[in-house]
Amino acid sequence: MNLPFYIAKRYLFSKKKHNAINIISGISVCGVALATMALVCTLSVFNGFQDMVATLFTAFDPELKITVREGKVFDGQDERILAIRGMAEVDVFTEVLEENAMVQYKERQTMATLKGVEDNFEQLTAIDSILYGAGQFMLADEVVDYGVMGVELVSTLGTGLQFVYPLQVYMPKRSGRVNMSNPAASFNMDYLYSPGVVFAVNQQKYDSQYILTSIDYVRRLLDYTTEVSAIELKLQPNTNINSFKSKLQTLLGDEFVVKNRYEQQADVFRIMEIEKLISYLFLTFILLIACFNVIGSLSMLIIDKKDDVLTLRNLGASDKLISRIFLFEGRMITLSGAVVGIVLGLALCLVQQHFGIITLGGGGNSFIVDAYPVSVHWTDIVLVFATVVIVGFLSVWYPVRYLTRRLL
Repeated sequence: MNLPFYIAKRYLFSKKKHNAINIISGISVCGVALATMALVCTLSVFNGFQDMVATLFTAFDPELKITVREGKVFDGQDERILAIRGMAEVDVFTEVLEENAMVQYKERQTMATLKGVEDNFEQLTAIDSILYGAGQFMLADEVVDYGVMGVELVSTLGTGLQFVYPLQVYMPKRSGRVNMSNPAASFNMDYLYSPGVVFAVNQQKYDSQYILTSIDYVRRLLDYTTEVSAIELKLQPNTNINSFKSKLQTLLGDEFVVKNRYEQQADVFRIMEIEKLISYLFLTFILLIACFNVIGSLSMLIIDKKDDVLTLRNLGASDKLISRIFLFEGRMITLSGAVVGIVLGLALCLVQQHFGIITLGGGGNSFIVDAYPVSVHWTDIVLVFATVVIVGFLSVWYPVRYLTRRLL
């Protein structure tokens, strides 16, 4: 057995001459363990929020979305676009046309985003899972066009789930100058009726702005024929999304951009990643402070073991071997704290997942979930363990070499 490691292990578990040293060593292990546990729990909570947001967007966003790199619209009858319809990997192909519009219900007005889609939009996304009301999802029939609004937009306009009067939709005409004497003549206006349902994604971007309707209705308001703002795709089961995304990008060229769900919400997930990184850095700094307790414990241990060190020197031990004894001591304290902290962190995450003991507060239905969501990723556990080991080992290396020279 490695002699410095063997002696360090005996020092770690044996009783010291002064009981305070045992207490300080225990505090050092606890300090590292608590910092490690905080890292595990905090990163897991951020993972939980990211997974929760991803599931919310899944009900509205497609698996892949094709947009033009420059401009707002492109021709949906482009040969490259039409070729995608026949690909074996594509399950649902939907043309989309989005544009901002002014909507009015009775005396209330606001700006909204009209999202015109094809009739197969229900097959493209899990829209049924976020619909509320006694009606059904409809975009148009032989007589009128329907608009499915976000729940916050319904509240803003005061329409209710089943509005009695039609919703007036205004869009500027694409050609001609604004008639200052009669500004209303510069707008195309049409009506939308209620199918008796609204959607709630629980994301303000959608719930407060979006109205789902038929693509023909939006084209009519914009005086378009075959133009689209995006192509949204649902792939066949077991299709590798990333590899097919690369295949599409090669087919379409640099003129188009292909995005998966996470890239469609890049801003949201980038902010969450930055918040996670900042929390990780702050907790790593706290871990570094906790390692100062290890240095204090080692300095007192070195003083306590002066007689043992003298005996080892008389037996022929070099200064390097003696330094390694106390280096191993510091590393074992760090490793003990890391293992205990990870175990405690995983246990707390498991309890939170099953029982939700730490709630968000607020009462009622203020939040989407009642308790903090938790998702443990093995990559984060490896990162935490590596961080604790590296910070702990580096924090004791120089102090131990300095203290052994000064105190012995």
